[in-house]
Amino acid sequence: MSHGAEPGGQLEASHTQARMHDGQVDLDAAMVAALIARQFPEWSGLPVRPAPSSGTVNAIFRVGDGLAARLPLVVDDPQTADAVMRREADAAREFALVTRFPAPMTTAMGAPGAGYPGPWCITTWIEGEPATPDALAHSPEFAGDIAALIRELRAAPVGGRSFQGRGRGGDLRDHDEWMATCIRQSEGLLAVDQLAATWAAFRELPRDAPNVMSHTDLIPANLLVSNGRLAGVLDVGGFQPADPALDLVAAWHLFEEPARGELRAALRDGIRPDGDEELEWARGAAWAFEQAMGLVWYYRNSNPAMSALGRSTLRRILASGIVSRL
Repeated sequence: MSHGAEPGGQLEASHTQARMHDGQVDLDAAMVAALIARQFPEWSGLPVRPAPSSGTVNAIFRVGDGLAARLPLVVDDPQTADAVMRREADAAREFALVTRFPAPMTTAMGAPGAGYPGPWCITTWIEGEPATPDALAHSPEFAGDIAALIRELRAAPVGGRSFQGRGRGGDLRDHDEWMATCIRQSEGLLAVDQLAATWAAFRELPRDAPNVMSHTDLIPANLLVSNGRLAGVLDVGGFQPADPALDLVAAWHLFEEPARGELRAALRDGIRPDGDEELEWARGAAWAFEQAMGLVWYYRNSNPAMSALGRSTLRRILASGIVSRL
């Protein structure tokens, strides 16, 4: 299906009916078909159609039955965008080596043209429907699949690398300024006093656990489902070392109790022997909270599905009482 969400992550978008970002490129199937015809004539006869998605960073168009075109919605610097896209392709290949769950692989890199100002790519297509915050919220089988995915990623070799950047997965306190912005923008939308107090508790959570390999954005739209089971994983270009708690955001984005508890139990022996399970679980809630706070207000009008995800995740975190146990 699609691939990757911010402010909070890296989602993919299927079309541009609602304008989400300043400088967003207008895209349609005719433009994508023209790009393919000029640069990859071997695929020029394949039908091109938008792929439905609630994503926010890339537009996805299905190309025939087995391929997809992926085009960034905002192109500030084509050279930087090209480097990012190639780095993401490398990360996807590494991801594919360490887990049983399939992910889209880049098969060709495209250049600007036909009115589109930046690099783009052709990837393989993975069948399945994007998960939602509610559809499998009580499924122990789906919780088991997510636990299996996280364990396989954690077991992958870090290879001497460390977390890069200041995004989610590093130090919670690096996000204080962003949280202040979110709290200010959420006045009138959310109970901001309670949320500010929640962040004040989360930001103090210590961490001494080393980095592990992480998907870095396990939100529902990046997980494909078939017959109630995990069928594929999208937006794997962010695969890198990070806080081992980061992929635990899936627990709060996807599950209610008792399924959330079953995911935790399935991961229990994946915690490092000298690790603090309760602390790691709380940090996972903190990262989910940081992401959700940005989704509610930023996408309130331009992407209601992402805004609703933020609300759902915040509700689950607050209802769990996890902050009172810190």
